[in-house]
Amino acid sequence: MELFDLKGKVALVTGSTKGIGKAIVTRMAEHGAKVVVSSRKADACDEVAAEINAKYPGQAIAVPCNIADKAQLQNLVDKTNEAFGKIDVLVCNAAVNPYFGPSKDIPDEAFDRIMSSNVKSNHWLCHMVLPQMQERKDGSIIIISSIGGLHGSSIIGAYCISKAADFQLARNLSVEFGKDNIRVNCIAPGLIQTYFAKALWDDPDILKQSTASAPLKRIGQPDEIAGAAVFLASKAGAFMTGQQMVIDGGVMIS
Repeated sequence: MELFDLKGKVALVTGSTKGIGKAIVTRMAEHGAKVVVSSRKADACDEVAAEINAKYPGQAIAVPCNIADKAQLQNLVDKTNEAFGKIDVLVCNAAVNPYFGPSKDIPDEAFDRIMSSNVKSNHWLCHMVLPQMQERKDGSIIIISSIGGLHGSSIIGAYCISKAADFQLARNLSVEFGKDNIRVNCIAPGLIQTYFAKALWDDPDILKQSTASAPLKRIGQPDEIAGAAVFLASKAGAFMTGQQMVIDGGVMIS
């Protein structure tokens, strides 16, 4: 267990009341971390934190936050520091995709919202947490990107652009802060059965197209991403930085 032991660590995970984020925050608590559950809805945050504390008493707190609001992000960091004294692991999981269709029809407002929430908010939050990681000469930042950032799309193009930008954000931060023993990586899931991706897997034609060439012939489950986050947060991932870990059932190699 030592390689994957997170005891003594504090992990802040955005968008962690359902789907991939909930799986990550739950597994990190299972591996010993104190965790912060966060999403826009306070009741959802409270519910997930209560579930975790029922299994692992005192290991979770709930702090609601809209990632598009810089002041709320700072409050999220402040509340975490007040409760647990530090942030060792930051997982930028929350994201939006308000538009589904060809790029020529996307409203400017939708494009701006995607880029702001999926890229700029990650930039903000990382830099709110990085100074304390620098002081301790230790830290792990994990950005949940997507294989959409590795290829073009005719239906979620702006989302894919934002996810490609997240890859570069991780690389830039790795170069800037590697000297301080801070690692920054991306996880790039393929199609996962979450509410966020329902427009893709709920359509039989799109689902068939998405899985036809995949060696595993299926879509993934949220918990199948959580283990990678534990790896990147723990000693097991101590020599990995600036990388994108693709977890897609083999879609990108077929």
